[in-house]
Amino acid sequence: MTGARVEADPFHPGAFRVMAGDTAQSWVDPRDPLRLEFEYVQRVCEALDATVLARDPDERVRIVHLGGGGLTIPRYVAARRPGTAQIVCEPDADLIDDVRRLMPLPRHSGIKVRAVDGRAGVAAMPPGYVDALVLDAFDGPRVPASLATAEFFAEVAAKRRPGALLAANVTDRAPFAWSRRFVAGVRTVHRHLIVSAETAVWKGRRFGNLVVVASDAALPTTALSRLATRATFAYRVLAGREVADWSGGAAPFSDGEEQCSPIPRRGTWFS
Repeated sequence: MTGARVEADPFHPGAFRVMAGDTAQSWVDPRDPLRLEFEYVQRVCEALDATVLARDPDERVRIVHLGGGGLTIPRYVAARRPGTAQIVCEPDADLIDDVRRLMPLPRHSGIKVRAVDGRAGVAAMPPGYVDALVLDAFDGPRVPASLATAEFFAEVAAKRRPGALLAANVTDRAPFAWSRRFVAGVRTVHRHLIVSAETAVWKGRRFGNLVVVASDAALPTTALSRLATRATFAYRVLAGREVADWSGGAAPFSDGEEQCSPIPRRGTWFS
């Protein structure tokens, strides 16, 4: 997240947010890691809760995060399932330093932060390593192009264990030309997918977040849909055939012709 900065939240004493320009891209209360302010973060954590975090507590679980921000999701996982092994790949070394200084991780958190970009971080992992991969990486307001290609998703698939989860946060606006191609890439290596977003985003009223959850194993679609529709700002969930119909004939991005996600027009982000 190049150029990001950490600042105190003026409305919540003790809390911090990671800013990219004038946009808050991460929010953390280090004293209460289970508090999740952003709706898309809630959707990601619900997917983790319903899958890998629900496994037998004696089972070793490894979660990889591409993109660090304020380490909101890793902190949540550490609080929900202590002992989970987590690696965070965040190329912005200055941001890492600020987060460690202002929001130090608790001792024995199990969270290791590496100053490396997501593509290189995945390449360095051994096969069969990953139980869940959380993709929440931004370079300013855009998802890096290298993390959206079919080749990248094939690399992720080579590192996952059976039943591993992919949870990705991306941003776009209707008609979602970029996101459809992103999902087409995810579909090349995952049998089961759901895509969710707030109703206003689906209807093209504003630019916003889409959460993609995928696995080679069946997903708890009904449970996740129920949670999403009951959210403060309700999310609509596409699953199964709906995802295939929505992505249509979109072609996955390939290395060499990759594209970053769109830049929000001024005044359209969370408007």
